[in-house]
Amino acid sequence: MRTGQPKHEAPLPSLRSIRRACGVELYRTVKRLRQYVPAELVKQAEEQYVKKVVANLLWIHENRSDRKKLADWWEKEVCGEIAELWSVDSDSLASAFRSAFGG
Repeated sequence: MRTGQPKHEAPLPSLRSIRRACGVELYRTVKRLRQYVPAELVKQAEEQYVKKVVANLLWIHENRSDRKKLADWWEKEVCGEIAELWSVDSDSLASAFRSAFGG
């Protein structure tokens, strides 16, 4: 009898890989915004984003193959705070994220 996770089930990501993924996603989003965002504000946004991902890690992990659902989650849970932090329009930010993320 086997124990542990089935072979087809991916393990949960490490905190390091979550930070890196969030950083890359925000970097790509900023590029598509075509607006200057100071590095310190990007770092603050990344910290907020990582906290949200960690708090919802099981749901995000379960839906890791559904980019649209993940982008919808980001728009609902994360976008507003980052838009306020960066002083940008939340619709523009959501559109830039979807373009960068593929959802």
